[in-house]
Amino acid sequence: MERWQADDYGKAGKANKALEDEEATTSAPKDEAEDDLQRRDDPDEDVDVEMDWTLKQAANLNLEFSEIGDDRPLTGCSFSRDGKGLATCSLTGASKLWSMPNVKKVSTFKGHTGRATDVTYSPVHNHLATASADRTAKYWNDQGFLLRTFEGHLDRLARIAFHPSGKYLGTASFDKTWRLWDVETGEELFLQEGHSRSVYGLAFHHDGSLTIIELHLKVLGISFFPNRYHLVTGGEDNTCRIWDLRKKKSLYTIPAHSNLISQVKFEPQEGYFLVTASYDMTAKVWSGRDFKPVKTLSGHEAKVTSLDVLGDGGYIVTVSHDRTIKLWSSGTASEQAIDVD
Repeated sequence: MERWQADDYGKAGKANKALEDEEATTSAPKDEAEDDLQRRDDPDEDVDVEMDWTLKQAANLNLEFSEIGDDRPLTGCSFSRDGKGLATCSLTGASKLWSMPNVKKVSTFKGHTGRATDVTYSPVHNHLATASADRTAKYWNDQGFLLRTFEGHLDRLARIAFHPSGKYLGTASFDKTWRLWDVETGEELFLQEGHSRSVYGLAFHHDGSLTIIELHLKVLGISFFPNRYHLVTGGEDNTCRIWDLRKKKSLYTIPAHSNLISQVKFEPQEGYFLVTASYDMTAKVWSGRDFKPVKTLSGHEAKVTSLDVLGDGGYIVTVSHDRTIKLWSSGTASEQAIDVD
């Protein structure tokens, strides 16, 4: 049985105003599909040289900062769009903002009455959203002011994700539904129910036309490859799978960890590498070319619950049930001002 499901919600409610139909793409032979993993739009780019340099930097990733993030285990983390902020959340129900790259606490957001399950920054500004076991999601500005509460789910929330436009928020819940919300009005635009299992997470395609939802806990992390045709999933079988969206089949399986995989993220600009987090207390970096191991990030003393990758991949953040935030740097990133534009 497939471990993910694609939903086209472009005609649902008011969301269709911001979504465009994606042109149908003909299936390619497997070798062509694999070549797509490295295809870029700029003919002047020397992709191999650029990828080699990026992977060399990733191989040099080292622990730059380690900070206690809360009194209870941490459950989520997210870099701000401009790279100057970091958000974390924990089982206390609170979320915190930290300055980058020195990981100093700036503020604490309190409003949920249950444990926080996820936190994510908007892709268009420094507002952020949080999810909780109290069945709500909340939308905040970067000063900690609560702008909106999204209510309607009948069970605890799992993961959340912003639509690429920043105008909509998707929420996944153990009530076997996922919902799409207007972040400005708080209106529920779309409700998909009828699933036989809890909906654990979701991810939006880069052009906003497609969302992938995780239908059960066997898949815990999902990330779209920047080339638009591929995605990666990670889950309870300790492996990552690379999928071709056009064929709806797995192209490659990485035997990545010795325990379940809690999160997966491609380097967001080009997808030159992939990062996985696991309950085996490590995060690992994998080549986007052949998915061979590049670097193991060791240092946590309990399961790693989430990760994020900043800009061109110069920084990676991991959070864990050991209550620590760990910031990993390739060295060159810390020698220059953060610039992710």
